[in-house]
Parts: sequence; structure tokens; C-alpha cells
Amino acid sequence: MSDTNAGTLEPRQFFLDRFALSDGTLEDTIGNAIARKADFADLYFEFRSSESFSLEEGIVKKANKNISQGAGVRVVAGDKFGCAHTDEVSRETLRIATETARTIADSGGDNTGISVHSTAPRHDLYPLTHTPLEVALADKIELLNHIDIAARAYDPRITNVMASLGVEQKIILVVHSSGLVVGDVQPLIRLSITCIAEENGVRQQGTSGGGGRVEFSFVTEDDRYMKWLETAADQALRNLDAVDAPAGNMTVVLGPGWPGVLLHEAVGHGLEGDFNRKQTSAFSGRIGERVASELCTVVDDGTIANRRGSLNCDDEGTPTGRNVLIENGILRGYLQDRMNARLMGVEPTGNGRRESFGHAPMPRMTNTFMLAGDSLPEDIIKLVANGLYAANFGGGQVDITNGKFVFSATEAYLIENGRITRPVKGATLIGNGPDALTKISMVGNDLALDEGIGTCGKDGQSVPVGVGLPTIKIDGMTVGGTQS
Repeated sequence: MSDTNAGTLEPRQFFLDRFALSDGTLEDTIGNAIARKADFADLYFEFRSSESFSLEEGIVKKANKNISQGAGVRVVAGDKFGCAHTDEVSRETLRIATETARTIADSGGDNTGISVHSTAPRHDLYPLTHTPLEVALADKIELLNHIDIAARAYDPRITNVMASLGVEQKIILVVHSSGLVVGDVQPLIRLSITCIAEENGVRQQGTSGGGGRVEFSFVTEDDRYMKWLETAADQALRNLDAVDAPAGNMTVVLGPGWPGVLLHEAVGHGLEGDFNRKQTSAFSGRIGERVASELCTVVDDGTIANRRGSLNCDDEGTPTGRNVLIENGILRGYLQDRMNARLMGVEPTGNGRRESFGHAPMPRMTNTFMLAGDSLPEDIIKLVANGLYAANFGGGQVDITNGKFVFSATEAYLIENGRITRPVKGATLIGNGPDALTKISMVGNDLALDEGIGTCGKDGQSVPVGVGLPTIKIDGMTVGGTQS
């Protein structure tokens, strides 16, 4: 397949032509899937074309191009479901996959035929003139080489640069047993930059980057990639002078943007429908209850144009939406796919997502963030006599059942007498998601979304997501460090 303008592709016709199928094949397949009176069934077709490049030690060492395609069949009966998939799509392989999925779901009875009807997605969130794949290979390699040269020239203490670039276009088509047929063409680009700084035997690193469902020019226009490079380099250079982080219970201020990953992990996963249907989340059965400070309103919004976590429709064909999860501290709802929504007696929220045609959909986040408050960020800092300011995070671990989390800060500073002072290293934040929400005493007016690099893992599946946060003040959180 040539790299085709996303705006001119019609997914339904694309897959019918590519796999030599007809509307009759779609109708017969989805009809067979629910022939034993399953609650519902769906077909999911996918064609993905992607490229990835990585630079290290001044050399672009890897350049890959990958094309994958296939179809998945899911049959749902009660709280059971059967899934089967094939990467060789034909009328016969779809029949075999359908029978396999239907057997796993083990439903019984008879059903009537299906008449499929196409509909366009409700949104058009990424109408690109050119897909990221259309840019010449040489231009992508030149970008990485220029990043390496520019980073080393930025400061002689930058001794190594690692940069990776990934671009893709994914075409999907969902056929539901209601007869609904929805397709989408999803571009994606992600640039990550890591700078290594060394001085007097001390080595530190900083990381930045960005992207989204955008054209390749998004990375280069207005020297956007240079801003990410400088952010990564400055973070590494500042960390060279970092002192050991203190340990103990203290006031913690989270900076805007990427620190929203803590909200995503410590709170967001606990608000996904499957955990709450099974009563395994710390938020289970608490709709209408106060679960956070009245200053907190948390939203999951898959409809923000060109964002990494945004989608015209989810992987079940449901339009994405702006879902208010916590409003002024009160829990209002959960994130739902079709199966969990039906079992919980609510509507799906457009959050049914899957990594590929070989995976089952489940409730997942899109772009999750806390809305801005009224406080000026500088006023928040002024009210902290002794505390920690966390500007960037690395990895973290969360226990969904009780909300307990541990996060490592890759960029953090002491707050002393109302001023951000020395950078610290080795800081970890330890706490409980629901408990931390109740201790938020100030929320800044500076909401920022991340630059477009987030990837979320759940049950072995990874999907692109976005996070966001204004500056927030948390009164009392355990900080793990190296000093008593």
C-alpha cells in the first residue's frame, strides 16, 4: 500500500478491496457470531504501517518499517467473551475465527440475520493533509542527526544523546452486531530525546519529547524539537548539581503537564469500569460520594484535536467523549467499554480500546487530566515553608485494589521558605491515590497537557494516551529519599 492521505481513505472500502470481501461477507460473519444469541459481537479489522528510528552515540543505529494487518472477532455472552483473530483475512478464516470465538463465549439459542450499514465517525479530530509516513526517509534520519549535533553543541557536558522517532498510520474498521460499521484512519508521531550529562565523575540524564496525531511538520515547525532538546539537556545539567532528596512526610507540589501521569496511574486506572464492576478498585461503589478535595475535577477527554490520546471513535466504534469522572471532589462515573457498561447498566463512554486486532478491548483512558483552579502557581510555592516540587516523573507502580502508589521523580527540587531552590535526586513519592486527592489544598490556573509521549500499559496491552495537570499542592505525602 502506498502512503495514502488520511483524508481520502474510506476504511470500509479499503478493507473490502484489500481482502476481497463484500458487505455480504461482513453480514454473514457477524450474523454467525451471534447465531447462538450472544449479547453482542463485533469484528475489528486493522491495517497498520509504521516506521521507527533510533540514534545513539552519534549514529542512527536502527531504522525499521513494519506492516501488519488482520481481523479479530469477539463474541460476548453475559460476563464471558470469546476472542479469536487471524492475520490472513478471507471469508474462510473469518468463519473459523468466528466459530472459535463463539465456542469460547458458549452462548445458546438462535438469532436472525444482520444488515450492516456504514456511518462516519462523529468527530474529525486529525484531518491531515499529509500523513507522517509520507515524509522522506532521509528527512527523518537528518532530524535525528541534527538533534545529536545540536545537543552536544548546547553544552560540552552533554556527552551522549539518545533519540527515537516513531511514525505510523493505522486504519481500522469495526462491524458491530447491531449492524453498525464504523471506520477510522489514525496517524501518530512520537519523538523522544534523552541527553546524558557528565561532570567530575557524576552522570545524569534528562528526557523530553512530544508528538500526537499530527503531520511530521509539527515536530519541526517553530523549532519545536529544539525546545524539547533544550528541556532534556537542561534537566540533565541541573541534575548534575542535585543533592540527595530528603525523606519523610512533607508538603509536595506537583508541576503542570507531565506530572499528570501520577493522576493517570494513581487515580485513572481505578476509575476504569472493569475494575469497578468486579469490585476490585478503591473507588468501587462510590458514585456520588466525595473522593477528593472540592478543588478537584478530573476529566477524561478523547475529543481534543490532534492529541496523542484522542480518537474519532474507540476500538468498538463508539464515539469518544468528554467524561467528567470527579466533579468538585464528587465521584460521577467510570470509564466504560461496551461489555462492562452493559453489565453495569450504564452507557459506554467511548473508552473501549485494544492494542491491536489480536487483543480484546477493555476500558482504557484517553487524555486524562485535572481541570485548572484559581491559584497562581507562584502563590502556591510561596505558602510552602519546606517541601518538594516535582516537575517530572519516570516510572511508577500502583495497586488498583487500594490505590497505593510509588513514583520516582526524575526532576525535583526543594522548596525552602516559599522558594524553589536546590535540585534533588532519588526522590520517590509514596501514597494512596484516593487519600492524596483529599489532601489537595490548592490548584493552579496553569493547566497543561503533556507534550504527546505517553503510553499506557494494562493487562499486557499498550495504547497511546495523554495526561495533564495544573500546579497542585498536596498537604502531606510520604517522600522516600536518602536522608533521614
